[in-house]
Amino acid sequence: MDRSNLYRRFRTLLIANRGEIACRVIRTARAMGLRTVAVYSEADRDAMHVALADEAVLLGPARARDSYLNVERLIEAARKTGAEAVHPGYGFLSENAEFAHACLEAGLVFVGPTAGMMTAMGSKSGSKALMEKAGVPLVPGYHGEAQDEATLAKAANQIGFPILVKASAGGGGRGMRIVRSAAELGPAIVSAKREAKAAFGDDRMLIEKYVDNPRHIEVQIIGDSHGNLLSLFERECTLQRRHQKVIEEAPSPTLNAAQRETVCAAARKAAGAVNYVGAGTIEFVSDGKDVFFIEMNTRLQVEHPVTELITGIDLVEWQLRVAFGEALPLRQDEIRLNGHAVEARVYAENPTKNFMPSVGKISTWRLPAETGGLRIDAGYREGDSVSPYYDAMLAKMIAWAPTRDVAIERLNRGLEDSDVRGIVTNIPFLSALITHQKVRANAIDTGFIERELAVLTQATPAPGELELCAAVAAIVNDERQAAQAEANSPWQTFGWMPVGRRQRSFAFRVGHGVGHGPEQKITLNYGSGPSTLVIGERELAFAIAPRDGGFDLTLDGVKSQVAAVIDGHELYLRTRHGRFDLHWVDPFGGETEEQAGADKIAAPLPGTVVAVLAEEGATLEKGAPILTLEVMKMEQTLRAPYAGVLTSIKCKVGDIVQEGVELAVVEPSGE
Repeated sequence: MDRSNLYRRFRTLLIANRGEIACRVIRTARAMGLRTVAVYSEADRDAMHVALADEAVLLGPARARDSYLNVERLIEAARKTGAEAVHPGYGFLSENAEFAHACLEAGLVFVGPTAGMMTAMGSKSGSKALMEKAGVPLVPGYHGEAQDEATLAKAANQIGFPILVKASAGGGGRGMRIVRSAAELGPAIVSAKREAKAAFGDDRMLIEKYVDNPRHIEVQIIGDSHGNLLSLFERECTLQRRHQKVIEEAPSPTLNAAQRETVCAAARKAAGAVNYVGAGTIEFVSDGKDVFFIEMNTRLQVEHPVTELITGIDLVEWQLRVAFGEALPLRQDEIRLNGHAVEARVYAENPTKNFMPSVGKISTWRLPAETGGLRIDAGYREGDSVSPYYDAMLAKMIAWAPTRDVAIERLNRGLEDSDVRGIVTNIPFLSALITHQKVRANAIDTGFIERELAVLTQATPAPGELELCAAVAAIVNDERQAAQAEANSPWQTFGWMPVGRRQRSFAFRVGHGVGHGPEQKITLNYGSGPSTLVIGERELAFAIAPRDGGFDLTLDGVKSQVAAVIDGHELYLRTRHGRFDLHWVDPFGGETEEQAGADKIAAPLPGTVVAVLAEEGATLEKGAPILTLEVMKMEQTLRAPYAGVLTSIKCKVGDIVQEGVELAVVEPSGE
């Protein structure tokens, strides 16, 4: 193989990924005049990245191992389309040395480091040994090759609890467990290995001393094939949940100028140990005094936009120019830090139900315009379907401003002005998080979200006078617009009557379906003269002015913007008080309360049974684990809803189960 072609000019780029990052890479590649090729699974036939690319190739079935993780099919897709280079994005095969080597052997430029660099730095255990030799400070831990339980247990006892069991090839919090006692170690290793094997095809583990109340700081680096290696400042990624980053910002508000230079110099030293080429990230953990190297990610990071916004550098463009064989366009002393940027990851998940992934069709997708320092990197559109097979991230919202406080305000306004329906998202949770007093004060650590979860997932307040009036206005506005689509008639103009007044009564309940709680009633008076709404003893004059995504509601002389979505008798409203789901009670009656089904042990989403944790006939306490499902690459454990006897298990390990299928039966105890 002629290795002189490792970096060379190319015209056609295949993006070996999906979702937001595939769309992100396609946009920059096309702006540089490159032809783009997307790949997709059967579940992603109509996905946004497929529509954006110049060409697209079907890889195979929905499961990642049969499509996005299939190296042979990816190489064949490049051959069929004449692609000369491959960008791996992040996740999937982005840090897989075998894939990088396969691209080289196939004569393709791999937009990233070489397989050798990836092997040296992509392995958490291997990179730690290399950093130790290079003099980069490390967290105490075990990074050896022996993987038997006895060796890992001995290492854990020597390091001292609490420890972190961590997938050597992992990322994104997968294959990672905090262990606080020797008794917890065995089950944690088994579970982490299983999750790592499913996510990365590699179940090797390392063990580290767990740093209580840590901060997570990382440095963006990039190198070229001419020996130039730069750091592009650092990011603070401390706000995490289950080791998965939620909010990222740049620069770190924790570091002063001297500390910033120290950690960036350490990052350059770490990457320089392998003469690194391409974009990468050196990750550190801080205990408040010292900073320790924990790993290197040999790829582009999810949170790279915050670095782009404070430096003015398009990292994907620089990745491609490095792959062309060009030298980096700036020197270290020419890179300037400007302002502050904050990013929030928008996920299809329900924070009020333990962040359970949400799947389904996106019926409404309204995000604000990218103006005033706001940037949105999305991988979905209205009408797209969110499947259970892949990571649940829908988009990233990023805000830049001269100061951190203003950047947070801009990001929060962007989140507050977003309406996504058909699935459940974490948008309200993100808004509550970034406006939390301690987050604004930077008084946080990686355990902050878990400690504050009850506050961050508080229920929406009950709808008030404004929301009930807005509900009536939404229905009237919808009916009026429908009438205006028909033949022109004065009778279709809301409120117009030659003489007299009319009344119309409405009733609403909170929530979806038939809702819950008492009915809340409101009366509309209309006809000759101003229209009014009556709630209890109060009568309020009101008017409606339609606009995109909703209407302006003037209520007793005060105009408010209202976002609204109506689906039959289900109403979604966003007012200045927040987001509200209301059910319009059928005026003709016939509605009945549905059974909650909270005690049914059923699959919450489509998934794969990966472990059965109890035996039929076993007596269980409330909350005892029964089985584990893998859903969207994350494990979900189903537990006994009450104390009782496990009378039946209706599945086995390896079964693929659909949403709502009953998997086990517990007969409650007679107590």
